[in-house]
Amino acid sequence: MESHDNLRLRPPRHRVDRRAIGWWTLQSALFALPLPLVFGILWASIPPTREFFMWATLISLVPGLLYMAVMPAWRYRVHRWEATNEAVYAASGWLWQQWRVVPLSRVQTVDTLRGPLQQMFGLSGVTVTTASAAGAVKIKGIDHKLAGDLVEHLAKYTQAVPGDAT
Repeated sequence: MESHDNLRLRPPRHRVDRRAIGWWTLQSALFALPLPLVFGILWASIPPTREFFMWATLISLVPGLLYMAVMPAWRYRVHRWEATNEAVYAASGWLWQQWRVVPLSRVQTVDTLRGPLQQMFGLSGVTVTTASAAGAVKIKGIDHKLAGDLVEHLAKYTQAVPGDAT
């Protein structure tokens, strides 16, 4: 079995792009605001049910606003990444935090993803997969050009690292 004694377990060095806060805020708004908006419309439209829909609007709006205010900044503080010539490191999450290290000798594929909201913010995500059932390392919220450079770096070094990624 191949040894990776030169891999040090340490937190990744790079933060995601600061624009990720706006991306996560917009994502959270799309998740948190539709229900209070519907309740608000019903409150304004159906006078006999105004008291009920006023409370329903408030009860659904307050947690959504808290989520929108807390989650993006918290996630920004947690999310970090790093790619060296030996491994890819990633820390992610906000309530459930995860830290992953993948030796480059185990990398099978490197993919990028740019959803519509990421494109609006000039961001990309990079997914590094292995043969392991444990899943992939996902680095989300980095600058689009930087993501391209990262994929190029990983492609170069995964070919140069001896080992079998199957």
